[in-house]
Amino acid sequence: MRWPFPRAKKQAEFEIVGISERAWGDPYDLLLRTPWWVGASILVVLFLLVNALFAVAYTVTGGVYGARAGSWTDGFFFSVQTLGTVGYGAMYPLSMAAHLLVTLEVMLGVFVLALATGVIFSKFSSVRARVRFAEQVVVAPWNGVPTLMFRLGNERTSRVIDASIRTVLMRSETTLEGVRFYRMVDLVLERDRNPSLSRSWTVMHRITETSPLWGATPESLAAVDAEILVTLTGLDETSSQSLHANGRYSHESVRWGARHADILTELPDGRIRLDMTRFHEVVPTSPLAGFPYPR
Repeated sequence: MRWPFPRAKKQAEFEIVGISERAWGDPYDLLLRTPWWVGASILVVLFLLVNALFAVAYTVTGGVYGARAGSWTDGFFFSVQTLGTVGYGAMYPLSMAAHLLVTLEVMLGVFVLALATGVIFSKFSSVRARVRFAEQVVVAPWNGVPTLMFRLGNERTSRVIDASIRTVLMRSETTLEGVRFYRMVDLVLERDRNPSLSRSWTVMHRITETSPLWGATPESLAAVDAEILVTLTGLDETSSQSLHANGRYSHESVRWGARHADILTELPDGRIRLDMTRFHEVVPTSPLAGFPYPR
């Protein structure tokens, strides 16, 4: 059976005015948020750029023993030795201008080294959760009650200790005064804590008369531009540091009358197989009498 709902929705685009959008306004935060290869590339480029600029200064002013007159290459490698505090002794400053440049470069090198050390240490010490969220939310009967369910999985070999999850329904509403705003409503879960998250966890919300989803349909969720926000927090078993992950589902990602496919299988020898290749797979279920599943 094919369902007429797309698998995902592009997040809404916002036009923000009145704030500064300078990407380099907080370089430390930028380096922490970038992937490893981007952060390392920025540090390498910064190191080469600083040495290239000082090489020009050494070439113009001269006064470096062992460096050929007008040689930018010699000035560059002398700058590298100075910034790295290597000091082979083959080249050293003679003139006052060269001494002043060396002093300035050493002071600048302290800040560059501190920045690089801080970024590298922060990236190594901070733990990023590798949590996979299923591509779709499903609504299906569970023990005779319509239930909203989604699956998440831990992709690390270490467990997430005392994992806690919170699910919020965000929808647009209009007040009696005619003001439209986005309201967040908590979805009460069957279980919102997991003492030891090792591989997968199916999170459930029973759609009863007290649920904000009671009587909801694909059309009604689309009319209020509904989204489901998920936040997971816990402790990394290896480092004992806090970690967090979050997911977002649009109303178009809700699959009605379906459940997540089973990924656990008992093998003939008694072992349990976990098939992560079916993590995002869903299978149709029978409708529940009295509940408005879309046909």
